[in-house]
Amino acid sequence: MTSPAAPVSAVPPEGAAAWVTIDLDAISDNVRELARRSPGAEVMAVVKADAYGHGLAHSARAAVAGGASWLGVAQLSEALELRAAGVTTRALTWLYAPGADFGAAIDADLDLSVAAPWALDAVAAAARERGRTARIHVKVDTGLGRNGALGQGWTDLVAALGPVVAEGAVDVVGVWSHFALADAPQHPTVLAQRDRFVEAAAELERAGIRPQVRHLANSAATLTNPDAHFDIVRPGLAVYGLSPVPDLGAPEDFGLREAMRVTARLALVKRAPAGQGVSYGHAYTTTEDTVLGLVPLGYADGIPRHAGSVGPVQVDGRRLTVAGRVCMDQFVLDLGPSYAGGAGDEVVILGRGADGEPTAQDWAAAIGTINYEIVTRMSGRLPRVLVGGGA
Repeated sequence: MTSPAAPVSAVPPEGAAAWVTIDLDAISDNVRELARRSPGAEVMAVVKADAYGHGLAHSARAAVAGGASWLGVAQLSEALELRAAGVTTRALTWLYAPGADFGAAIDADLDLSVAAPWALDAVAAAARERGRTARIHVKVDTGLGRNGALGQGWTDLVAALGPVVAEGAVDVVGVWSHFALADAPQHPTVLAQRDRFVEAAAELERAGIRPQVRHLANSAATLTNPDAHFDIVRPGLAVYGLSPVPDLGAPEDFGLREAMRVTARLALVKRAPAGQGVSYGHAYTTTEDTVLGLVPLGYADGIPRHAGSVGPVQVDGRRLTVAGRVCMDQFVLDLGPSYAGGAGDEVVILGRGADGEPTAQDWAAAIGTINYEIVTRMSGRLPRVLVGGGA
């Protein structure tokens, strides 16, 4: 998302129409719980995509405070942003194309994923230029069919490692992979991918390469599949208190709590007659004389446009849904004929299910997506308010 960076404070900015509250203690506590559930494994807290919309640097610090000894980010720019913010925890970055500045990554003391010969060559060249040894984690595609070396490609990559390891250009500190269906722990593909991962690690060993760490488990596998924990678990969504397996349990069922709460204030409240069309296209029409409330949030802020007439919110303890279409900057609520409040009243967009508030999972279910998308799409123009963690 290209929105400008949101201001960060310990209280909502004066006059703010809407804001995102991030509970840093929840992030720390969630990491502690994930560590408790994966004894013998270190925790790599995944903070990619601006920490799933929660804010990169402060979320990373909260995760480390909770016991994470590693951080994971997809893009190299995110990893460099962590370092620029003073976060020195061991960090792995894994998604880039030819031309990436691997020299900057080596200078920043980052671990780099290698999934193809071109990446190995580029990382090794950057290491030679600096007279340093690059730390790499080689990624095997065990069946997801996405990133990683697959089939003969893995065998070729293993063979290519020998010379660059021998010369000291790279140190293979890790081997890793990613599940396709980790939310179904007994699915045949999950079992097959684990077996393939073990085989791939053994192939490295036979080539004389002995990584220090193996890691396969994402949030779902961390919570449901101890056989996949190996040396490091890599939770992402669960760090922020959301369930990666909503069919198996809500966050509180796994000892987690949501770290994000999105709140707005009604910008306008007015009476409307029965039969009044609401918002673009009059996709919603009032059925009785009622009170309408205008919420100053729209799809430019991360409210899904296709949440019209289904997106759940809470006003004065009551669960309501969006009335009509979501616009770029606003949407409307039908507050009912007896609503006695006014402009400035609080609207909870999403929060904690244990407190009876609408959740990211509720929004996801309403529009047919996943809770990951709901939190990561919250726009940068919404100010972030930090609570807990010494904020």
